Amino acid sequence: MSTTTPARPAEHQRREPILNTVDRVCELCFGLFMALTFVGAVKAVNPGVDAGYKMFLAALGCNLAWGLADAVMYLVRTLADRGQRLKIALTMQRDPEPAAGVRALRAALPAMVEPLLEDAELVRIRARLASAPTLPPRADFVSGDFVGAVGVFVLVVLGTFPVALPFIVLSDLATALIASRGLTLVMLFIAGYALGRYTGAGGMEAGFTMTALGVLLTMAIIKQGG
Repeated sequence: MSTTTPARPAEHQRREPILNTVDRVCELCFGLFMALTFVGAVKAVNPGVDAGYKMFLAALGCNLAWGLADAVMYLVRTLADRGQRLKIALTMQRDPEPAAGVRALRAALPAMVEPLLEDAELVRIRARLASAPTLPPRADFVSGDFVGAVGVFVLVVLGTFPVALPFIVLSDLATALIASRGLTLVMLFIAGYALGRYTGAGGMEAGFTMTALGVLLTMAIIKQGG
C-alpha cells in the first residue's frame, strides 16, 4: 500500500486566518482608544438634552465608523500584499537572470529572516517560482476577502460595543461616563494581557502597560474638558 500523501496540494489550498493574534488585539485596542476619545470629545462639546442617549449614539457611531474603515483598509492591505507577491512571482518568470530574482526575493524577506537564507536557497526558490503554472496578470479580490472584511467589521464593533452600553443602562451621565471609561480600561488590560502572553513579553506587564496608556489618554481627554 502506498504511503504517499498529497501534502503539497493541501498546503497550497490552506487558508490563512483573517487576522492573526497581534492584528486582532491591535484592532480591538485601536477601536477602544477611538471610542474613548470620541466619547470624551462629544461630552466636551455639548451633550444637551438626553445626554446619555446621545453619548450612546456617539460611541456606537464611532464603533461603526471605525469598523467600516478597518474593513475597507483590510481589503486594501490584502490586495496590496497579494499584488506584491504576484509581482515577485512574475519577476521570476519574466527575468531569466537568476541574480535579479534572488535580489527581488531577498528584498521581500522580513529583516529577521533575510540573513538566515543563503543565495543558493533563494536560487532554488526562484527556480520553483519561475516554473510555476500560469499566473494571473494582476491581483484581484476573491470571495474570502470580503468574508474577512466582514469579520474585521464585526470584531471591531462587537469588541468595543460594551463601551457604549453604560450610557443607556445608567441614567446619570457622570456615572455612565465613569463606567464606560472603566470598562475600556478593563478591556485594554485584557487585550494587553493577551498580547503579552502571545509575544512572550509577559501578560501582566503588557496588560498594565496597555491600561496605563488608556489612563494617560483618559487624563488627556479630561484635561481637554472631556
